Amino acid sequence: MNKKTLFGLAAAAVLAATFLVAGQAPPKVGLPVLTTSAGQSTDVTTLNIVLDEAGITYDYCDVPTPEMVADGVGLGGRESGPGFHVESTTDPSKYPAGTPYKAVVFAIGASLKGMGASGLTLDSEEARIKKVLDLCKQKKIFVMAVHIGGESKRGPAGSDNERMIDAVAPYADYLVVTKDSNKDGRFTKLAQAKKIPLAEIEYALGLVEIVKQVFQ
Repeated sequence: MNKKTLFGLAAAAVLAATFLVAGQAPPKVGLPVLTTSAGQSTDVTTLNIVLDEAGITYDYCDVPTPEMVADGVGLGGRESGPGFHVESTTDPSKYPAGTPYKAVVFAIGASLKGMGASGLTLDSEEARIKKVLDLCKQKKIFVMAVHIGGESKRGPAGSDNERMIDAVAPYADYLVVTKDSNKDGRFTKLAQAKKIPLAEIEYALGLVEIVKQVFQ
């Protein structure tokens, strides 16, 4: 049995456990999708690797503005530069430049080093995220928020990581978190209060099968 098959079986097993806990299947959204960070941690790299493994194409930008999101696939032709990164695996034959995004996926996790490299502070990152979320609501773009950094990306109330959670999670249409991220039940309580569908997975690996169902 090859590595890819083992990976798939493991992911399927984790997914089964996820749905048993969540009690519901993931929403169906489709493509195209934009991935980004809330807090500029390396968790967004993990998110992109998961999408690659799932065979899901995407655009990526670490610090998109609302205008860039509104420009759709290709982000208006922006290119990577100092403190600003753009990548794309989106198939232009299926989704030409300018095709509106159906979803934006935020990887939540704060890194002062990452924010500093992008010329951001906690306050300016929160402000940027709010503007992007407002645009998503206005354009009816589905917002998926993932917290896969575990306990290391949590903290006391008011901490960097908790502020990033506060900035995104209450406004998401779908939340996916690891059990280690949700040890205190914070995401469960938030999801119940805001009536947001929540999936809890054992490890980031469990996200593979979820994104297949959400975006294919």
